[in-house]
Amino acid sequence: MPAATTTAPQRPLGVWSPGVRRLTVGLVLTITLVAFQSLAVATVMPIISDDLDGLALYGWVFSAFFLASLLGIVMAGQAADRRGLAPPFAVGLAVFAAGLLAAGLAPSMPVLVAARCAQGFGAGAIPAVGYAAIGRGYSPALRPRMFAVLSTAWVIPGLAGPAVATLIEGAASWRAVFAALLPLVALAAAMELPALRALDRAHRDAHPDRPTADGGGAVDTAAAGGAAAGGAAAGGDRTGRAVALVAGVGAVLLAVGGTVAGPVAVVLGAGGAVVAVGAFVGLVPVGTLRLRPGVPATVGVRGVLTFAFFSSDAYLSLAVVEGRGGSTLQGGLALTAAAVTWTAGAWTQERRLGADGPRRLDTIGFALLLAGICGVLGVALGLPLWLIVPAWAVGGFGMGLAYAPLSVTVLAAARPGEEGTASASLQLSDTLGVALGTGVGGALVALADAQGRSVATGVALVFAASALAATLGVLAARRLPAQVPRDRG
Repeated sequence: MPAATTTAPQRPLGVWSPGVRRLTVGLVLTITLVAFQSLAVATVMPIISDDLDGLALYGWVFSAFFLASLLGIVMAGQAADRRGLAPPFAVGLAVFAAGLLAAGLAPSMPVLVAARCAQGFGAGAIPAVGYAAIGRGYSPALRPRMFAVLSTAWVIPGLAGPAVATLIEGAASWRAVFAALLPLVALAAAMELPALRALDRAHRDAHPDRPTADGGGAVDTAAAGGAAAGGAAAGGDRTGRAVALVAGVGAVLLAVGGTVAGPVAVVLGAGGAVVAVGAFVGLVPVGTLRLRPGVPATVGVRGVLTFAFFSSDAYLSLAVVEGRGGSTLQGGLALTAAAVTWTAGAWTQERRLGADGPRRLDTIGFALLLAGICGVLGVALGLPLWLIVPAWAVGGFGMGLAYAPLSVTVLAAARPGEEGTASASLQLSDTLGVALGTGVGGALVALADAQGRSVATGVALVFAASALAATLGVLAARRLPAQVPRDRG
């Protein structure tokens, strides 16, 4: 292997330079894998729900995935700082593959939900490790471009994923959609693991004074967690708090989803909320819930952003197919439009971040996302079905404009060796937003169904909740830094 490949401190001039080319390709491939599964599952979920008679658990297929991702994110971030990037990445891919296989064989909706838990736990390791790799392998000037490149990795899945999923489901069954992703897992492992091992070696050479329990030379999260996360729990405490967070949020979603009723639901929901909030506060920078200006607000705003976008995105196909009588391909076109414009927004922020800063870009991004959500809400309430495609394209552009600046801001504030813990805090808020958004959405759909109301009414309630979150996001974005902090590496 060329010497440049193993020397991160040389800071190559571009993301496709020989020193980081394999790392870039591997990261793009893993994001492509995540994108394919996300868009494919969202496209065929109405078919799966009908086949397994599981509308009441529709939201759990998404929220279970992301709740399990919370554990994967925290554990992978901790492992990345203690053991290096390659081991948690390898474990994550293996568990993800097992979840895909189990989902394809699922005989019932509860089994599918359990399989999605396995997928989520494995997939949680991918962004946490990927973000840490970006922090260690690329210069501060290249990070916005690398995040834009990763957003571009959604283009092919965005263009082809929904259509391919529809074709596979029509030619075979929805079960084959899960199985078709397994070769991509093997390819991702073959491409990314060697690059991560090289980056681990370079990091150990650059920081020989940072021992770990295994003598590897990476920073110990127990020592670095407080600095990176601004007072968050460290070491084993982070894992325990992550388990408490998942349990608490799961209890809240059970309480609001109609699975339990009466006083039991009240006790379960209230108790779960107390446990979840306490655990979340211990896992993120101090002041995150108050949106304290700076990094805490950045982490908090990320959760609001993902709640607003994905609570709508997960139910677009259901709104089209079951709510308005359209086809899965029509629903997939809306998902495709958002994936493509998300990429366009990401490249726009790459050019404008230095001049405009995170605060301005995220304010504009939230406003565009709100406009897109209002458009899909109008379609759910009776506007022409074709309007859902341009409406969600606007929402996707807003998401692309707002998402990456938050990542760049947090990585710029992290010290060398603490990128794993810092990125884990961001990704935890990110994933919690998705889990809550899809979970609350599923609860609203189930509530409407239990009351004998139409699916269109249920998804309209979901989109209304998304619009409220986006409105709060416009206000919360004012707490972000005006400019990206100076890099501490």
